[in-house]
Amino acid sequence: MPQRIKAPKQVPSFEYELFEGDPDLLRTVVATPTQTAPWIDPSSLKLKHRIGRGPFGDIWLATHHQSGFDFQEYHEVAVKMLHPLKQEHMQKFIDKFEKLFLKCRELPGVCWLHGVSVVNGKISIAMRFYEGSVGDQMAQSKGGKLSLPDILRYGSQLAKGLIQLHSIGLLVLNMKPSNFLISDHDQLVLGDFGIPYLLLGIPLSDSDMALRLGTPNYMAPEQWDPEVRGPLSLETDVWGFGCSVVEMLTGVQPWFGKSSEEIYHSVVVRKEKPHVPSGLPPAVEHVINGCFEYDLRNRPLVSDLLLVFESSQHAIHGDGGWVGLGSRPIKEKSVGNGYTTWYLSKDHLQVGDTVRSRSPLNARRPHTVDVREGTIVGLDGDADKNSFALVKVPGMHNALRVQESTLERVTFGFAVGDWVRLKQETNTHSPVGILHAVQRNGAVSVGFLGLETLWVGKAYQLQMAEPYYVGQFVRLKPNVVTPRFEWPRKSGGTWCSGRISEILPNGCLVVEFPGRFVLGNEPNSFLADPNEVESVSFDTCPGIVEKYHHVEDFHWAVRPLAIAFGLFTAMKLTISMGRGISARLKKNRPNGQDSGGRKSGWRRIFRDASSTTK
Repeated sequence: MPQRIKAPKQVPSFEYELFEGDPDLLRTVVATPTQTAPWIDPSSLKLKHRIGRGPFGDIWLATHHQSGFDFQEYHEVAVKMLHPLKQEHMQKFIDKFEKLFLKCRELPGVCWLHGVSVVNGKISIAMRFYEGSVGDQMAQSKGGKLSLPDILRYGSQLAKGLIQLHSIGLLVLNMKPSNFLISDHDQLVLGDFGIPYLLLGIPLSDSDMALRLGTPNYMAPEQWDPEVRGPLSLETDVWGFGCSVVEMLTGVQPWFGKSSEEIYHSVVVRKEKPHVPSGLPPAVEHVINGCFEYDLRNRPLVSDLLLVFESSQHAIHGDGGWVGLGSRPIKEKSVGNGYTTWYLSKDHLQVGDTVRSRSPLNARRPHTVDVREGTIVGLDGDADKNSFALVKVPGMHNALRVQESTLERVTFGFAVGDWVRLKQETNTHSPVGILHAVQRNGAVSVGFLGLETLWVGKAYQLQMAEPYYVGQFVRLKPNVVTPRFEWPRKSGGTWCSGRISEILPNGCLVVEFPGRFVLGNEPNSFLADPNEVESVSFDTCPGIVEKYHHVEDFHWAVRPLAIAFGLFTAMKLTISMGRGISARLKKNRPNGQDSGGRKSGWRRIFRDASSTTK
């Protein structure tokens, strides 16, 4: 196996003449170049014993023997030995690792990497051995939790390490206290530099692991089957950050005692969040709660975490509560349209930006807006107050003074949150998605159903798509024969129409079918590809029958009620007719007439009726 892996070429040693002042006395020196490639000869790694086990493999204590022309070195290292990968995928992982190897070595907040090898047929990553971790400190402390000053200090260092790792395009996706290593100088470093992220796109032998990348107790909702519930993004690590801090505060692992299936049901289905203990500085409590927003776009950035944790280290608790810079809660800037403080603070407006009134998140855009589209000509306010922008709207003489949080930037015709479509479609993922970022230079990031991470490209590659919103009724397009996801049918075999109950950040639609009557645990909520459905309303229904069928889509009880109403009307009409006939009988019957006479009366009524019809 190791012989089949393409090992990077090592730069050989070389000699040079060293000038030390006397040109007649030059000293020959043999130089061994600095390691630029990550490959380690398997024979130079001597495994000792296993010291840990994780979801992606085992951790071994080992000795790494390095030698050159003029030196012999032995380093005690920790080796992460991954679970077996298929032979054709091992090279793909090593190629990814090689591209990031030197970049990771420049990050002080990330563990020092020695390199990668293949030992016993498994990819083995060697890194510096650290004596302890935050998890070890928690295990040795009373109640299994850390003091607030230590948590704030470690949290600041953790945020710095995350920012560094994110800067080279890596996500951790496996945040937990046991992966936060402690250096000799009591500094926290990330012990997992993004192994789950490097495994993206590589089939795993464990089918369960193929649907979730990380440790279940610390995983964000989008980490469970990221192609469907994604995309994975910087904010995915923010959820893991929040889970880790909660564990440091309480000494209890989030979702402790639950199986992976139970955690999935709690986090993804019921949308439950880890409990954040009270008594924290308000800014800290606010930002940790923000880490657990279900929609990743509403979570804070890591830079927000760093700012809060650093400033809160100077907060002091007294009889009157928390006092200090970090004790001040961050003022909510939400405009009440589904956005959080953190969403609104991710894009800072500038003079010259084209803006328009912000659309509600996953909701229908109002017909009347304050600013349809204009240009910012001035800014007023600061971060601690409600900031305002002066917007010059075409056709209006004076600039409008509008609160910044109610505006969204429009660049190349697009704004964050817009529904977009790729001009050149592909078979690998849905061509319709949601815009997550648009830079002033035209660079864009889009969440597409079928992609685990954000699609990155240019604005000219996109065009506007039909928007969808919660509460809208949709049905499969007529040309869709086999939809991406299961879709229910009516009794006649035609596709049902359903109502959108949720929109995931990648545009995947969660559709409920109130017109279906279900029993027991039969599902009534299904996923849908936005490219495969079309909106349905009374305006799109051509005839009375179609409009009635659309009414049935609103609730399963419509048809039974319609049937009951029809039966009730028929019964009432029958009773009314019977009473009319009875009244005519009484009217035509003489007083004291016997039964024979009554029969004569019946004959007379029918005779009159028959003569009338002639």
